[in-house]
Amino acid sequence: MEIRRSTKDDIDEMLSIYDYAKKFMKESGNPNQWKDSYPGRALLEQDIENNASFVCINNGEIVGTFMYFEGKEPTYKEIFQGQWLNDEPYGVVHRIASKSNKKGVASFCLNWCFEQCGNLRIDTHRDNTPMHNLLKKLGFIRCGIIYLANGDERIAYQKFS
Repeated sequence: MEIRRSTKDDIDEMLSIYDYAKKFMKESGNPNQWKDSYPGRALLEQDIENNASFVCINNGEIVGTFMYFEGKEPTYKEIFQGQWLNDEPYGVVHRIASKSNKKGVASFCLNWCFEQCGNLRIDTHRDNTPMHNLLKKLGFIRCGIIYLANGDERIAYQKFS
């Protein structure tokens, strides 16, 4: 597998992957994390314009997608019921998703992100048990609770070398 920056030509395939992920989340007891049209085409286009959108390729096929950037995430400024592991510069992962028939894609993507900076933060919905389990398996530490701009709660994780 390999990671490359997304292009606008990838958006339809990325949206298809997100549609599968939303269906999987609902079936796994997490119906509220990504509602309806989230993430939409406009958001993916914005991520691409900001050079923060990536796809995971396996044998020429897009099998996963995510947003990654290094810098301050505004919703991570305040953390409740815990604290971040450090205040060093960090990378952020959002909207990670993979195709149904490909195992290990999310792990590959998260490991790639960690290799980029060695200090990584991510958050997920309280009900996203598969993601909580994956993050713990990959050595992420649960740090506390953050709130998105719309007020929704998320569980925050961090990993650093």
